[in-house]
Amino acid sequence: MSEPKKPTLATSMALGGTAAAFAVNFTHPIELVKTRLQVSGGSIGATCSEILSKEGVTAFWKGIPFGYGRELSYTSIKLGAYAPVRDAMGANDPNSPFYLKFAAGALTGGVGSIFGNPFDVMKTLAQTNKGSESLGALVNNLYRDQGAAGFYRGVQVNIMRACVLNATKMGCYDMAKGHVSTATGWDRKDPKTVFASSFIAGFFMTITVAPWDMLRTKLMNQPTDVKLYDGFVDCASKTIKEGGVLSLWRGFVPIWARFAPQATLQLLTIEALYTHLGYKGI
Repeated sequence: MSEPKKPTLATSMALGGTAAAFAVNFTHPIELVKTRLQVSGGSIGATCSEILSKEGVTAFWKGIPFGYGRELSYTSIKLGAYAPVRDAMGANDPNSPFYLKFAAGALTGGVGSIFGNPFDVMKTLAQTNKGSESLGALVNNLYRDQGAAGFYRGVQVNIMRACVLNATKMGCYDMAKGHVSTATGWDRKDPKTVFASSFIAGFFMTITVAPWDMLRTKLMNQPTDVKLYDGFVDCASKTIKEGGVLSLWRGFVPIWARFAPQATLQLLTIEALYTHLGYKGI
């Protein structure tokens, strides 16, 4: 039996973007709650109740158009380009050093975040907007007050977050697949292997990414006409001074509740697309 062919970089990125755009329909409401918690604190229950009573159920999908833009730019690179970049680095063997897999994840995540940053900024503003301001008005206000540079505020911490996130996600997932397959006898492409491995990756992602996610949200949620923080170091200092070091992990549960299913849905979907089209999986 011949070995499955490897997808080209462009094909793999297209499949990664497709998988991510599908998954975001289900995880966007969780992210909205997580973002509101990071900005204003409170409990998950109180936040959900307030959204339902004051804004209605459709408010959980506020900013979803920007979410699609983010997935088709940022995630198409961080998810879709991972396997081709990993292979180019000579880390395609299951027993390849873990640091090469982490490096491939960090590289694709960091590059992807540069392209996705404008969508991240607008998505964050839309998700924290409790009024009826339109998406177009949000974009116009940001451009009016800060120009094109406003769409790249928080880009430094976003790149760092993306490097840590994707290195953990794809590196842990890639390694977990080998361990799960060896321990259970399941094939690497078996949905059970993919599910278990992506769930493990989602947990470790939350531990490593939560502080960066908190800082990114605060930097991107600044009013368009006011600068609250002078970069991510200033944001981190003020956050720790105000709430202590553990405040960087505020919203841990909803972050994990988003990362675990998001990673699982994205990876299950892209692996299914690879298999359906006759390509080698991750």
